[in-house]
Amino acid sequence: MKKQILLLFLMLCCSCVHNAETEIYQNKRDKTINIHDKIKEINIEEVLIGRSNQIRILGDFLIIGDYKAMDKLIHLFAKDRFSYITSTGYLGQGPGEIANMGHIEANETDREFYVTDHGKQKIFSYNLDSVLINPSYMPRVKMELNEKQFPSEYKYINDTLCIGRIIMPMGNYGFKESVAKWNITTGAIIPMKYEHPEIEKKRSALAVSVKNNMYAECYNYHDLMTICDLDGNIKYNVYGPKWDNETTNKISYYGDVEFCNDKIIATYSGEESFIKSQNGQIESKLPTKFLVFDRNGNYIKTLETEYRIIRFCYDEDNNRIIMSLNDDIQFAYFDLDGLI
Repeated sequence: MKKQILLLFLMLCCSCVHNAETEIYQNKRDKTINIHDKIKEINIEEVLIGRSNQIRILGDFLIIGDYKAMDKLIHLFAKDRFSYITSTGYLGQGPGEIANMGHIEANETDREFYVTDHGKQKIFSYNLDSVLINPSYMPRVKMELNEKQFPSEYKYINDTLCIGRIIMPMGNYGFKESVAKWNITTGAIIPMKYEHPEIEKKRSALAVSVKNNMYAECYNYHDLMTICDLDGNIKYNVYGPKWDNETTNKISYYGDVEFCNDKIIATYSGEESFIKSQNGQIESKLPTKFLVFDRNGNYIKTLETEYRIIRFCYDEDNNRIIMSLNDDIQFAYFDLDGLI
């Protein structure tokens, strides 16, 4: 009996040590730098793009997907000068057309980008060089999606390994979200090992770094960031000052997240999710600031832009953040040199 008690005590001690190593509580994040005057507007005059969009880097190009476009949904720009090049991705129900555009993902190695069509439950593959030569180019089908379980967003590593947020519809309206390895050729899904035990209804953003062998999962409605290795082993849970395990959509915390070299950068609000606009309509209250962490989840600083940020991506070649905004300006960027 004494041996059993001693063994239980040792197990509990080991568990406490493990928690102490992985659980990071940050009660203050008050190193704020206002970078409003460092934000540079990107002037896009050749093509009209709606507020509902996403942005992606592929090689020397900036890809902007416009969810509400009435003709071509995808626009390509030179990422250095932001000059317009061409558009592709026809809206429609015909062969090679996109009915309901979802995630856009880059394959740097093969100079391709993939576009999820949730209307047709397919992923289309666009060859970049073919698009540049022929704007009327029609894509091929990369894969057929499984309607019962499919990726909403993912990081392409190769044809047998992607890591993404997997959606499993539940009932008529709800869904369950998880992080998993996903084979874009066979559709096989292997869930990651770790799930935070106190999160009942997860809504999150995901960033994956092959170079750092880790992914960061930032929660929309909890003041929490989880960092794991690419096998799903927990490295750190990073709790912010407003951490609470209660699931509610009244307060928004994290938005987008990206690995920027050896840093993790994420948009962050910490305020009410919805506000009443000047015309009386209810709209989402978007984040205006970035939180900067090192790879171990240690808080470094806050970058306040004073602009409402929809999405952002990282341009590694130029070491800068490119943003889509819902503000006086629509697209903008700022250099990270000298900031972090």
